[in-house]
Amino acid sequence: MPVKDRSSFGYEDLIECGHGRLFGEGNAQLPLPPMLMFDRIARIDADGGANGKGSVVAEQDIRPDLWFYKCHFEGDPVMPGCLGLDALWQLVGFHLGWLGAPGRGRALGVGGLKFTGQVTPDVRLVTYTVDIKRVLRRGFAIAIADGTLATDGKVVYEATDLRVGVFTSTDDM
Repeated sequence: MPVKDRSSFGYEDLIECGHGRLFGEGNAQLPLPPMLMFDRIARIDADGGANGKGSVVAEQDIRPDLWFYKCHFEGDPVMPGCLGLDALWQLVGFHLGWLGAPGRGRALGVGGLKFTGQVTPDVRLVTYTVDIKRVLRRGFAIAIADGTLATDGKVVYEATDLRVGVFTSTDDM
């Protein structure tokens, strides 16, 4: 089945994306572990979400032995907030690749970010949700989205105006 016709992706698919094989050579890639911040994409679409312009929902199973707990912070383990933000950028870029936009992805910024909780080792499941607000296509493509990170169903990060682009030339970045 063509990638565009799929509505979910397992861990093996995400690893293939990290190696540049899911969307084709030179196109959007996810980072490889340990920087890959989710275990599966539970749902992706082109016309859903809060704005009717597409959405992505991904999940990460949390285990107390995850790499970042060992160093952030000793005796007070918590997932760095920047990793949750990066996961949201990863999903916006994945959405652009899934839409067929050619080029390599780059995070371009975020309008606002609010933390009301944290990801600690007692959390079982992190759910990332991205709602696409706008996709611009020229010689490159840029998506603007809002996103949340929820721990065991409770939203603890809210990001607005996440911006990610895919570019076919480093001159466009």
